[in-house]
Amino acid sequence: MFFSVSSRLLIRGIASLALLLVLVCHPRAAAQAADQDHIVSSKALQQQVVTAAAARQKNIDTLTSLLKTPIAQKAMHDAKVDPVQVKNAIPTLSDDELANLSGRVTKAQSDFSAGFLGVGLFTLIILVVILIIVVSIVH
Repeated sequence: MFFSVSSRLLIRGIASLALLLVLVCHPRAAAQAADQDHIVSSKALQQQVVTAAAARQKNIDTLTSLLKTPIAQKAMHDAKVDPVQVKNAIPTLSDDELANLSGRVTKAQSDFSAGFLGVGLFTLIILVVILIIVVSIVH
């Protein structure tokens, strides 16, 4: 059988298309494609949200507990800063700001407990933290 050039090109095109359809539509190929994880699953996304929320709450709790200390209460009183305003401003901080301040507060509390910081320097650190919180609500 002899086919014209255009007929041979048409047959090749149809054969290529048929092969492509078999590969794409084959159940095993579809299952393998579904198994590949190209997007974040809802479970993984939910876990990330839960983890981020827990970290944020821990940082808020760290700053709130600092503000409840007698040294912080006295520092706010002496500086004529409203403790309620500062406490209410803490949740308005960004995640990065909360993490940064919380880390610094934890380090300062650890150094104070170990005797590396005196009361005066610890009070100054508390005042700086309070100032950062107050300034953040203004901006």
